[in-house]
Amino acid sequence: SENPSVTLFREYLRIDTVHPKPDYDAAVRFLERVGTDLGLACQKVEVCQGRVVLILTWQGKNPRLRSILLNSHTDVVPVFEEHWTYPPFEAVKDSQGNIYARGAQDMKCVSIQYLEAIRRLKTEGKSFARTIHLTFVPDEEVGGHKGMEMFVQHPEFKALNVGFAMDEGLASPSDTFSVFYGERSPWWIKVKCMGSPGHGSRFISNTAAEKMHKVINSFLAFRESEKQRLKSDSSLTLGDVTSLNMTMLEGGVSFNVVPSEMAASFDIRIPPTVDLKAFEEQVATWCHSAGDGVTYEFHQKCMDQHITSTEESDPWWKAFSGVCRDMKLQLKLEIFPAATDSRYIRAVRHPAIGFSPMNRTPVLLHDHNEFLNEQVFLRGIEIYSCLLTALASVPPLPAEG
Repeated sequence: SENPSVTLFREYLRIDTVHPKPDYDAAVRFLERVGTDLGLACQKVEVCQGRVVLILTWQGKNPRLRSILLNSHTDVVPVFEEHWTYPPFEAVKDSQGNIYARGAQDMKCVSIQYLEAIRRLKTEGKSFARTIHLTFVPDEEVGGHKGMEMFVQHPEFKALNVGFAMDEGLASPSDTFSVFYGERSPWWIKVKCMGSPGHGSRFISNTAAEKMHKVINSFLAFRESEKQRLKSDSSLTLGDVTSLNMTMLEGGVSFNVVPSEMAASFDIRIPPTVDLKAFEEQVATWCHSAGDGVTYEFHQKCMDQHITSTEESDPWWKAFSGVCRDMKLQLKLEIFPAATDSRYIRAVRHPAIGFSPMNRTPVLLHDHNEFLNEQVFLRGIEIYSCLLTALASVPPLPAEG
């Protein structure tokens, strides 16, 4: 009695694509099988050794027009099984229709919703002017560096002739649906403090620890100010402020030895409204103020601040938002607080929207007992069916002749 779309979703959830050893081959075989069953053209692109992007294509009636890209990633984050009510890779469905599995929200649901929306449209005999491509990429959960970041530089990506892209969003506990038109820039900074070493029994001057104390105070004072700014202004979301967390602290060789070097690492996420050059100057000032021998280095420094238009004059957004109005979907426009592969798509000048149709659902990505209700999942297929109909029917744009 289970809906076949739900059965397919649960089958995909049972494929173990968890890091650090995701079974990408099994995922690609599964998705290729579904694509072939739907009559979609299949292409595999190895962007680097062991990392394959699968492309499924529904050819449009006018291939010269720019295409619609539906992107999703196949990998999922690790689990702590002792905290799960059900085994995280068995896709157990409880009596309320909640499906528990790692990837239920992030983001195997969206992959299957894309495919099942196309199945529905094809069954109804629909065809569209614009081509629809689905890309299934690896390694998003570890930064996308061996996935989408490399893929957008490949000729196979350029050949997709992308006009508008959709990628993952987040669940929403309320009636509204979250729509993400941009992302914060992730900066990972390591600060090193050099100082005078010596015996642990003495009051040594100019120590690395004293300098590190000043560095940490400066960074965390800024963190507190942004935290209070978010708390005091109800119009702001997490994506509108800069988050900063100290994530690693290193140094020392023995209890009785004052170390000559200490290091602290910070994870910083900066919204597109912030001047990145000015922010780095602030980081440099914090380090300089801590004393001599204090330096910083970047382990990640994303400088792209492109956002996707949400103006009604934009034909892509007009098509997207028009469907949502017709379906009476309440939208909440936000900057994504973390990072997705959309940033790489926007960086090569393609508009991209992050959207996972999961309202009235707790946000459980990367959390224990991640689940999605089957009715919410099935409603998402209906929503994507309407969105694809509108987007793939956007009339030729001036640049398309």
